[in-house]
Amino acid sequence: MIRAAARRRDAREAGWPRGASAPPWARWPAPVLLVVTCVVQLATPRTIDLSFLLAAVPPLAALAYGPAATAGLGAAVLLLISLPQYDLGHPGESDTATVAFVSVLSVLFSWVRSRRDAQLVTVRTVAEAAQFAVLPPLPDRVGPVRCAGLYRAAQRGTLVGGDLFDVRRGPHGVRALVGDVQGHGLAAVGTVAALLGAFREAVLDESDLEGVARRLDRRLVIDTEEAALQRRLVIDPDEPPSGDPRELFTTAVLLEFDDAGRELSFLSCGHPPPLLLRGGAVTELEVAPGAPLGLGIAGTAPPRPAVVPLEPGDWLLTVTDGVTEARDASGAFYPLAQRLPMVFEAERDDPVAFTDAIWSDLVRYSGGVQDDVALLVFVVGE
Repeated sequence: MIRAAARRRDAREAGWPRGASAPPWARWPAPVLLVVTCVVQLATPRTIDLSFLLAAVPPLAALAYGPAATAGLGAAVLLLISLPQYDLGHPGESDTATVAFVSVLSVLFSWVRSRRDAQLVTVRTVAEAAQFAVLPPLPDRVGPVRCAGLYRAAQRGTLVGGDLFDVRRGPHGVRALVGDVQGHGLAAVGTVAALLGAFREAVLDESDLEGVARRLDRRLVIDTEEAALQRRLVIDPDEPPSGDPRELFTTAVLLEFDDAGRELSFLSCGHPPPLLLRGGAVTELEVAPGAPLGLGIAGTAPPRPAVVPLEPGDWLLTVTDGVTEARDASGAFYPLAQRLPMVFEAERDDPVAFTDAIWSDLVRYSGGVQDDVALLVFVVGE
């Protein structure tokens, strides 16, 4: 599953160097330059010397080929400029030596690049495995609901940023979490990992969503206090603590489906509530907003859940502020609720295609999203 998801991501975000082999376009310049230079040189008068262009073939080859292929192209260049019957510019001994020296350096560069590419592949593979361990791909179905998620990290080249979601089945039904950690990119990954770990334990241990919220809030409060203590120890061990150490917070929405998928309980910790799609109409579910996680709600009254009856064929969508706060060129926010029926009509049979269509529409509207984005959709009774 990890490899499949990585392949899908790579197909969308083609780049180089991603693996050990270069893309096709990078392999053409060296042989094309070699052939074109020879053909043009042999077809033009002897007073025109283009053989100096052949010296660029080995360096170009080193950018895309391994040491053996680079050495082969370098040897071909030396052979062509040395054979008198080809008459390529009448190179002198110094010219031939220069090309030979450039070819040797190109082979060395190609060897170093190949080793670095192999190291990059190893590091990237380990990083992907670690990030997928934090935020694994969702199954197609969890209990009575189908689900699909889409995640785009703001920091290029990463799979996990400051948003999070997860869906787990436990003894009290199917529970889901969608959240947005303060900050984004790799700096927020530690908080994301801590929250997801706490959520997966709370799904099994807590009997209600309020208990899950308290567990997540306590995790953030403890992490914030430990981070503040570490900063004081590093900066000035003798300086007394000052100010409020609470700096980490997360907005989140928690959802719980009963075993039959006929009832939804959810609560909001400073996060926008879910959107219900029923019969082509979009409704924002109402819930009393609570304080974000990490502000100490475990010691006060937690946010209160709302209960909504569900019908077969209902769709539920939860998003993070990377969607709702995206703007177009004029500064207008992305009107998710207004554009959702059009997207839903086009992709109402496939939750995965539905999330992809929302992402495509969001990118077209904004011209490029600069924040972490998470989408989580549920289909009831199918």
